[in-house]
Amino acid sequence: MNSNFLKELKVLLVEDEKNLAKLLKDAIGDSFYSFTVTNNGKEGLKKFLEISPDLVITDIMMPDLTGLEMASELKQINPNIPIIILSAFSDKDKFLNAIDVGVIKYFIKPFDPDELLDYINSISSEFEKKLISLIDEFKFNRNSCNLYKNDKYVTLTKRESQFLLILLQSHKNIITAQTIKNKLWENEEVSDERLRTFIKRLRLKTSKRLIQNIKGQGYQLTLE
Repeated sequence: MNSNFLKELKVLLVEDEKNLAKLLKDAIGDSFYSFTVTNNGKEGLKKFLEISPDLVITDIMMPDLTGLEMASELKQINPNIPIIILSAFSDKDKFLNAIDVGVIKYFIKPFDPDELLDYINSISSEFEKKLISLIDEFKFNRNSCNLYKNDKYVTLTKRESQFLLILLQSHKNIITAQTIKNKLWENEEVSDERLRTFIKRLRLKTSKRLIQNIKGQGYQLTLE
């Protein structure tokens, strides 16, 4: 992965040692589009839902909610999210538990921040595989549900991101308006006008050509 691609990634660091968190942010934070820091597992879980990061780095031992407990919850939300664990202990049981949760790397403290950055570089192909090229220079990350335009992050609501993912997963088929309503507004009555307004606003943020309206049938995403 080149440094330009790193600039597209949003990283979430969950670390209760504030000095280490500051050290990592100062050392490698500028390499990414954003590098958000929270200080405990509960805050990390909340921030994850807010920003939809591409990568999570977390300490293992934290009050209230440990790194492994948080990682387990994150994997339920997004099974594909890459998670890196930081630990002051080389505990075999914790290491095995981390593997069970789906953690991709386990760093033992102390470590060189450049070592962490080098590792993220080493898994670059996994990030790039998740980028789907859309029309008009847009790219969508299937893992984080983030949208980019000419390598710049496009701010979307959670529902807008989910909508693009639904269209992408079924891009060869037309998705009916009712299916969209059921998936995006579960257990809620949604009018056709509300759906049209939702899609109109998304087109204003992106491109009129990105989402096609197949008359009388539904909607379809336009790939490159």
